Amino acid sequence: MLARELRRLVPHVTGLDPHEPSIEQARRQPGDVEYVVGDVLRHPFEPGSFDVVACVATLHHMDAAAGLARMRELVRPGGVLVVIGCARSSMPRDLPRELAAVAGNAVLRAGRTYWEHPSPVLWPPPVTYGQMRELAAELLPGSVYRRHLLWRYSITWRAPS
Repeated sequence: MLARELRRLVPHVTGLDPHEPSIEQARRQPGDVEYVVGDVLRHPFEPGSFDVVACVATLHHMDAAAGLARMRELVRPGGVLVVIGCARSSMPRDLPRELAAVAGNAVLRAGRTYWEHPSPVLWPPPVTYGQMRELAAELLPGSVYRRHLLWRYSITWRAPS
């Protein structure tokens, strides 16, 4: 029942990644998702073609301003853009958050197995949390920026109707 309702609400899901081994791994998972090997900055999606654009731990692999602008362009009027991202800390200001993240990460790792993924790793991210907050305010007026534990932030933005 829930699956049918979700399919009615979200009739088509497209997953996009430029890293072919990651797309191959995703295609082996169950679900009704179209996976595309491609780059969000260059793939020929039509502007306004998505109700929801979600970007998870990806924005730091590209020019952040160009990525946010392109994803904003892909959201239809009234649609939503959600970004979960990684950024670089600014020391010494972010030291308390860094210490909390290290402690939280140690607790989580004690109770979990490690997931090995084929995706490229970029660390540290090129943009700081403060820079991401400024970019979100500039490029996504009215967006909500939040800083999270474990070296993450989120941005939520609804396109004007």
